[in-house]
Amino acid sequence: MALQDLTPQLRTRLSRMERAVGWFVFLATALLLFGFGYYIYHTAERKGWFKIKAPFHTYLLSSAGLSVGDSVYMMGFPVGQITRIDPQKPYEPHNVRVDFEIRDSYFRYIWTGGSYVKITAAGFLNQRQLEVTRATNGYAICVTQPVTMFTDLGELNRRVAAEPGHWQLSQDVFDADSNLLFHAYATLTTSNLQIIGSLKPDSIYAYDNHEKGKHSIVASWDGRYHHYKIFTSSDDSAWLPAVEVAPISDQLQAMVTQVQQALPGILGLTNKITAMLDNAALTLAATQPMITNFAAISSQLREPGGLGTWALGTNGQEQLQGALTNANSLLAHTDTNLDALLISLAGITSNLNVQVQANTNLLGGISKTVIDADDLVQGLKHHWLLRSAFKNKATNVPPAKVK
Repeated sequence: MALQDLTPQLRTRLSRMERAVGWFVFLATALLLFGFGYYIYHTAERKGWFKIKAPFHTYLLSSAGLSVGDSVYMMGFPVGQITRIDPQKPYEPHNVRVDFEIRDSYFRYIWTGGSYVKITAAGFLNQRQLEVTRATNGYAICVTQPVTMFTDLGELNRRVAAEPGHWQLSQDVFDADSNLLFHAYATLTTSNLQIIGSLKPDSIYAYDNHEKGKHSIVASWDGRYHHYKIFTSSDDSAWLPAVEVAPISDQLQAMVTQVQQALPGILGLTNKITAMLDNAALTLAATQPMITNFAAISSQLREPGGLGTWALGTNGQEQLQGALTNANSLLAHTDTNLDALLISLAGITSNLNVQVQANTNLLGGISKTVIDADDLVQGLKHHWLLRSAFKNKATNVPPAKVK
């Protein structure tokens, strides 16, 4: 049925339905586009598409367990992802180069004073992950502040004079003896520029601290030359050293190899232990009679007088008792004889005392005899024939002092 054949009422209702369907399709399309845009925005914000990303690279021995798109961690947080894994050329000293990005503001924790890449195990299926450590001192490795290389020191001097306090060093300055004169981030003045100019450097790296930073990384610290390296199209990433831990499979293989090498020694040790136990059993069997005898002796010693019977024999105790009886008798006779001897000595001394008291001239005669004997000896000393026999021997007595 053609539209012009419909009644005016039907045509009015149909046009209203068409407008409602059109509005419904428009609103559904708008909601779909809004939801899709919100999803893209949320995903971009979650993955840091709108944030500054600092490019880094490191060199590893092996890429096992790593894949492009894997997360990079710092302090336990996912802060970036791996962007590229490439094997190096045959003449290169390194095996694998791994490029990765760190989102803002985590790359601002990466400084020259201790930041490096750790490759750690992330599971039992040979999985590994990259973890970047934060540092607490040194210089920021990546910067967004534009760095300018001045080959004409006059131009830099004019800018410093025109804008005092604006320009700072982007490098370390050393003298001819490799002594540090000015460190990076030192404020440039006309006086220190004169000192730097006296060293006649080829170029000076500096930046204007009043110029706003860009929304991308423009330079990175080059430790070989002690200055910030300006990024180019062919070299636009910063290098970080890596500390690589062997994969779990390699560690397990090394453990199995070590166990296999130790098994012969363990088996030999068990054989030696078995032989030692057998020898100990034979020794115990051989010492069984000795243990039995020791038990019998100990039972005898526990009896009253058992120690004397075991030491002296069965007749030894009787003999010892006889010896003690004889000793007691001898001591008794000795006391009797000693008493008789003392009585005899007392009689002799009493008789001598009686004789002395009865003969009063006995002591005078003895005294006179002693005096006469002394006179005889003194006379013999003066006789010329016997004088040499009574000569006094020389002594060490010191001579008398003359007053």
